[in-house]
Amino acid sequence: MAADKRLAREASTTLIAEKDLSDALLRTPEELANIVSLFASSDGWLDKVRLRADGRWYERLYHGPDYDLWVISWLPGQSTGFHDHGASSGAFVVATGILEEHRPDERTRVIHPGKACAFGPDYAHDVRNVSLAPAISIHAYSPPLSEMNEYELDGSELVPREGASEKAETPDQGWSVQRRQLRTGALSIEQLLSAARARLRRLSPEEAYEAAATTGAILVDIRPESQRAMEGSIAGALVVERNVLEWRFDPASSTRLPIATDHDLRVIVFCSEGYTSSLAATALQDLGLWRSTDMVGGFQAWRASGLPTVPPSNAS
Repeated sequence: MAADKRLAREASTTLIAEKDLSDALLRTPEELANIVSLFASSDGWLDKVRLRADGRWYERLYHGPDYDLWVISWLPGQSTGFHDHGASSGAFVVATGILEEHRPDERTRVIHPGKACAFGPDYAHDVRNVSLAPAISIHAYSPPLSEMNEYELDGSELVPREGASEKAETPDQGWSVQRRQLRTGALSIEQLLSAARARLRRLSPEEAYEAAATTGAILVDIRPESQRAMEGSIAGALVVERNVLEWRFDPASSTRLPIATDHDLRVIVFCSEGYTSSLAATALQDLGLWRSTDMVGGFQAWRASGLPTVPPSNAS
């Protein structure tokens, strides 16, 4: 315990220890949980935290032979996307705010300040701030974090994210890339789309159909009128074209829809093929509609799945 307190004090001064990792004694998840809890209760690190509107801010505060320590800030709507931590065990604790942890086929875990979450190697999850206030968390990994692999949720299975490298960037490498992108403005549409989808628990057409039928979720068709006339439509779906979507669902908007009374509304957005809808769903999340998501493959996938549709009104 005394050693952990000493290491926490060293971490708060951003001490970087460079030693031979092969001789290091690795920490257990339980030990890492104690470390992050001790560090979160220490002084001297909170003034280092920054908030970033375009993505989570993070910084490694300690890098030792057996573990490293990170601090992360989360604005409302920000998330990690599904990822693992390579061969590292880990633990994290919320210092301020509230986070959610999502794992396939498990109930969502709401994480309040003070209770550390620990896990072993090959553990995959998606951590999100779905509240209306910022959050700050402390993370530790043993051995020090060297790789993170990204995934997308396909039903209840995690599959490697399309286009992602076999070994994803470590957080400090990613932050360096983001700083270069912020300086140059060189974000591609593929990067924007990937960032948007990392925040979503996207639904298959079958899952969207069931959610609308059994839980009161609202299917929202954002395609323009000409596209609906040529492709067909979904009976019962609410038509709100993309250019007015935010104004119709913001509970604070004077032009909101009658159903848009609070931020707990579950909205499932779809377009023709499932691209524009991902960007639209995260725009709703940015307004505080934290349950918003979109449908994989859009209307085309719905129709291909044999789900009921209304025939097109204009074959030309």
